[in-house]
Amino acid sequence: MRPARRGSLPLLLALATLLAACSGAPGPRDWAESVCTVLAPWRTEIGTLATRTQQQMTAATTPAQAKENLVRLFGGAEAASEQARAGVARAGVPDVDHGKQVADSFTASLGAMRDAYGRARSGIEALATSPAKTFYTQVGAVVDTLNTDYRRSELDTSKLDSKELSQAFDDVPECR
Repeated sequence: MRPARRGSLPLLLALATLLAACSGAPGPRDWAESVCTVLAPWRTEIGTLATRTQQQMTAATTPAQAKENLVRLFGGAEAASEQARAGVARAGVPDVDHGKQVADSFTASLGAMRDAYGRARSGIEALATSPAKTFYTQVGAVVDTLNTDYRRSELDTSKLDSKELSQAFDDVPECR
């Protein structure tokens, strides 16, 4: 084996630096923009579904119609949450300290929300529609559980460990 030349160490360090810079990890602003772009339609969809669910709870429909509508609504929220989770996963890992933990927290939160909606959908599917009073009482219990599960899965972006990401989320127009 030939000994390395004196000048090769700086060359290797320069090459390693270039390779690290080309790692493909998005910077904080790019990552925040990608995440917020994915989450904006999801938030809108979830808001719409929440409004429709509330309307469904107070609408004068038969229990069978209410069940069908609620299953569809919760299924839609489940699908929208999975789409958002997958989009955030595609955004990659931000190039910040603990970037993987941050990215994993986002995807885990969205996965937990997806699962909460899936449990609510399954819970409604399992309900008997007769007697009507019992059905609506049980729907209320399913919705209460959903709300509890949803609150547990929320991600508080103000507690990000990265000052760069916190700043990016504040600065990027897609996040407002």
